[in-house]
Amino acid sequence: MPPRPSADSACAAVAQLACHPIHPSPLFAKTFNPDACCIIRQHASLTSDVSMTDHDQLSRFLLPAAGVRGVHVRLTKAWDDIQGAAEYPPAARQLLGEAAVAAALFTGHSKVHGRLSLQLRGNDTLRTLFAECTAAGTLRGIVQLADGVDAPTDLRELGDAALLAITIENPGLDPREPQRYQSLVGMQAPDLAEAFETYFQQSEQLPTRLLLAAGPDQAAGLLLQKLPGDEGDNDGWTRIGALFDTLGAPELLSVAGQDLLHRLFHEEEPQLLGSKPLSFGCSCSRERVASMLQSLGEEEARAAAETTGEVEVRCEFCGREYHFPLTALDVLFSAAQPSREAPERLQ
Repeated sequence: MPPRPSADSACAAVAQLACHPIHPSPLFAKTFNPDACCIIRQHASLTSDVSMTDHDQLSRFLLPAAGVRGVHVRLTKAWDDIQGAAEYPPAARQLLGEAAVAAALFTGHSKVHGRLSLQLRGNDTLRTLFAECTAAGTLRGIVQLADGVDAPTDLRELGDAALLAITIENPGLDPREPQRYQSLVGMQAPDLAEAFETYFQQSEQLPTRLLLAAGPDQAAGLLLQKLPGDEGDNDGWTRIGALFDTLGAPELLSVAGQDLLHRLFHEEEPQLLGSKPLSFGCSCSRERVASMLQSLGEEEARAAAETTGEVEVRCEFCGREYHFPLTALDVLFSAAQPSREAPERLQ
């Protein structure tokens, strides 16, 4: 590992995420709905443990002399749970881990009172990448690929039509109508971190640096951002950028948060501003699955139950299974029960 320099070095000027209120963007309003990740199937599948360890944590910190704030995220058990509901090939697994970390990082520096999601829609190879973190610190994510392929290692292979959407969903005055803010990022970068940095740079807000990493057992990320105004000394941002440039993915993955901050920034006397635990969590429920079946219609639901005498629905986020025998379908579609619209979000 190269020594931590104290001399100036060039660093990219990047800016804070800019979001705009929407009635979801026409480009992504129907692109991905977690409803699609509850699938009717006939075979048993995994269930997911939602416990966590002390390593699953988001930490916010300040480098006061340099006028820089930061967020660090490291996932172990939560990452194992996120990837536990499916067998992902290597590149797709890495992409999912980086997206989950990025979603958590952004909740650490944006005003998120509900949930923040990242969604990448690619080509026929990578159909959807989706990761979400709630204000409470629960994470989930999924990758949908064409059969028998892996995600590209260079995201530019997805083509000019690929878009990355960042969506913040906060509670509204009417609980049935949350407030949504969405930004779209064109995918002209080889990886997610550079795509976000390019977007930040184009938004011409606050300079920001971002590093994301994911392996089989850990996923981690570090975000640094210049404080607004004239806080910090004149060369603080350049100095911090030089230290940041010495950090690589192996060190980011292997070193715990406080130890990593000490290694990188001990001369800057980092101040911890707070931390919160992170864990895997999925909000799917039998009621929401029932609403989904009602939206499909009685004929289609009963057709799915013809072979085994029941409808079996599996959530692809967590692996949980829901069983609806014919008697349950009778109740669900009985004339006495008022019809319900399917929920906007299944989970």
